[in-house]
Amino acid sequence: MPELDQITVIAHKSRPLTPGEAMIQFLSQYIGLKEIPGEEDNPVIVEWFHDIGFTWINDDETPYCSCTVNYVAKQLKIERSGALDARSWLKVGQKTTSPIPGDIVVFWRESPSSWKGHVGIFLGFSADGRHVWVLGGNQGNEVGIRSYPVNTNTFGLLDFRRLSYETNH
Repeated sequence: MPELDQITVIAHKSRPLTPGEAMIQFLSQYIGLKEIPGEEDNPVIVEWFHDIGFTWINDDETPYCSCTVNYVAKQLKIERSGALDARSWLKVGQKTTSPIPGDIVVFWRESPSSWKGHVGIFLGFSADGRHVWVLGGNQGNEVGIRSYPVNTNTFGLLDFRRLSYETNH
């Protein structure tokens, strides 16, 4: 797993942060934020749903991987999907076949044709290229860094997307 200091982005005086660098930097402050088991809910996760317009969601059991990416993008004035399904990110930004840390990574779950999936912020590939390191929400019931397989019978990589700041940023 990459060490946090290996992926932490430091602002350069010579240029502003790219959208991807800004997203890594922003979400890194929430690493370790967990769902609360049982009837209690993490108020931070619930607030993320509310902030992006899903005010009727009042629990942390609702899958929140896309919510997390939408919340981060909204705070940073970066284009976003505005939806809670992971695959909604397939329509945002520009497709890239050469991902860099900070790009969005979208996975399929159950089958490539299923509506189910996962989305997060790409950090890199494993040394053998068979796994993708992802910073995101709802990863083991928390915000964190986790590796996901590029392809199995029930889970696999769909696409990488490069985001831009909103035009009025």
